[in-house]
Amino acid sequence: MAPKRVEDFAALLERYGKRRHPLEYSSRYQLIVMVILSARDSDRHINALAPRLFAAYPDIAALAAAREGDLIGIVGETTNGAAKAQWLIKLAKIAGTDDALPRRMEDLLELPGIGRKSANVVIRESGDEAEGIVVDLHVVRTAPRIGLAAGTRPESIEKKLMEFFPRNRWNEAGMALSFLGREICRPSYPKCDVCPVASVCDEANKLK
Repeated sequence: MAPKRVEDFAALLERYGKRRHPLEYSSRYQLIVMVILSARDSDRHINALAPRLFAAYPDIAALAAAREGDLIGIVGETTNGAAKAQWLIKLAKIAGTDDALPRRMEDLLELPGIGRKSANVVIRESGDEAEGIVVDLHVVRTAPRIGLAAGTRPESIEKKLMEFFPRNRWNEAGMALSFLGREICRPSYPKCDVCPVASVCDEANKLK
């Protein structure tokens, strides 16, 4: 196949690049909390428990004053829920107020429960300048299938995507590939006939 070009992904970026993340948040505080809770869990599950969580803890100050057992009673059913409750209380005490929640990658990574993927989601959804590319489990699947990266290590996949896409498209690229994986490039039944990048996809061309 001919070398891939950014232009080959114009339709994908147009379809998904600016779509809001599936987590149903209404503030950066809610976004950060929900991103932490969603690690190794489903967005649908986190959306379902969010109303109860934020009714009990409407802001950082309330979360900082939370009793760990009470918080576990709400978030304990999430994957690694007890640890996440500890991380959230610690994060709230570090930040102190909603306005003090960090916006830059290096500062976000210092918060408990925040890794590069989570930080990239927060930066992207906050409308801040991208410092990386979101690589979730869907991107780990789609990027190698298409031929944009190799392997299964999120860090190496992110590096390859950052080299391929111009920086001003980073906030769009990761979530576009994620939505592609959620809706079209499914694990066992990719819908290549309706995929906007099938013509340049390594896997799709193998299946022809």
